[in-house]
Amino acid sequence: MRNSTENKRPRGRPRSFDTEEVLERVRGVFMEKGFAAASLDELSEAAGLNRPSLYAAFGDKEQLYIQTLRHYGTTSIEMMDKVLAGPGTIEQRLAKVYMAAIDFYTAPPSKLGCMIVGTAAVESPTHPEIAAAAGELLAAIEKSLERAFAASSLPAEPTPAARARMAGAILYAIAIRARIGMKGSELRAFAHSMVPVICR
Repeated sequence: MRNSTENKRPRGRPRSFDTEEVLERVRGVFMEKGFAAASLDELSEAAGLNRPSLYAAFGDKEQLYIQTLRHYGTTSIEMMDKVLAGPGTIEQRLAKVYMAAIDFYTAPPSKLGCMIVGTAAVESPTHPEIAAAAGELLAAIEKSLERAFAASSLPAEPTPAARARMAGAILYAIAIRARIGMKGSELRAFAHSMVPVICR
């Protein structure tokens, strides 16, 4: 009779790749091609995994996309929380969030932009799971902004939640402008002009 330790031995070989690195690489394919046009061969090549390994690790293409979107969202919100909790007035910190987003959206060589605006919004009408994941991310972004406004010394009206919705809307407007090729200097000017409106 085998002992319990032998029975609990894990099956198969452990993963030999970094999940976050794989999701970063396949994000580039999704952003360049879109969800529908991104082929499994292209995704497998970017991931550095063969198709069976990609399926085993992440599921089908939709599940791979959703995991990529959630990883992108987690990384983005961690950055936003760090900046919003940093030094300076709420106006200065919000401007820093926008500047960081602009740098990210316009960074060469790929200039990938925002994953929600660039791909998720397009696929959401026909892919409810993608729509749900994108909705969760939008809500998390607004919650991060709301916490910062609630802790600020701004007037009680508009409410922190209302200011967060406005600030989020400007963030998405910046992403749209970046996606269609607006220059970084124009994006920064737009963002700076909106901060006083949100924080008045």
